[in-house]
Amino acid sequence: MLIIPAIDLKDGHCVRLRQGEMDSATVFSEDPAAMARKWVESGARRLHLVDLNGAFAGKPVNEAAIKAITDAVGEEIPVQLGGGIRDLDTIERYLDSGIRYVIIGSAAVKNPGFLHDACNAFPGHVIVGLDAKDGMVAVDGWSKVTHHEVVDLARRFEGYGVEAVVYTDIGRDGMLSGVNVDATVRLAQALTIPVIASGGITNLDDIRKLCAVEGEGVMGAITGRAIYEGTLDFVAAQKLADELGKP
Repeated sequence: MLIIPAIDLKDGHCVRLRQGEMDSATVFSEDPAAMARKWVESGARRLHLVDLNGAFAGKPVNEAAIKAITDAVGEEIPVQLGGGIRDLDTIERYLDSGIRYVIIGSAAVKNPGFLHDACNAFPGHVIVGLDAKDGMVAVDGWSKVTHHEVVDLARRFEGYGVEAVVYTDIGRDGMLSGVNVDATVRLAQALTIPVIASGGITNLDDIRKLCAVEGEGVMGAITGRAIYEGTLDFVAAQKLADELGKP
């Protein structure tokens, strides 16, 4: 299982939010590219970037910081990016700049045709991000909860050809309250594509719980606040995941 460090970008800085609230941002680094190098040198095999300003604005905002990160990382590991991706030109620009996977979230829910077109235009490079509260999908920076059930939408998008689903329990994100394993497993069991867990990962116990269900289709776990505040040691977490993942 991949333990995937998150670098959330707000105003060019690496921050973390609590439950998606922009005014609750904690700045962890003013040099996101250096933070990216730190995680690569610590053994990360993938990075997760979010353009927070872009997610709220509906268009890319932190492109300079994102380019600095891809330049710093090079082709050593894949980088996935979400936030403010609303058109095919933006996807093409990001892929050309070194991003491996784009994550389409709110735009997929509000405009499924765009997601379908993106999967056709850039096969193998599109991940869908589904953020949910009590099993219902939320959009627009988590400010609106829809009437769409996560499993139903995920199955539909799987048919479009997305590579994976990033599933975030927004009630737990940034709260260090433990991962919602049951909801993550229910989603993974309903799909044939892999699920990446996000939201609430706090310590090694959460890694153990996720590794125990890796066989259900949970390929990775995104972690942010826990590795920045020190409740989870990234190196120890990936080492544990590797050990538990061995036959």
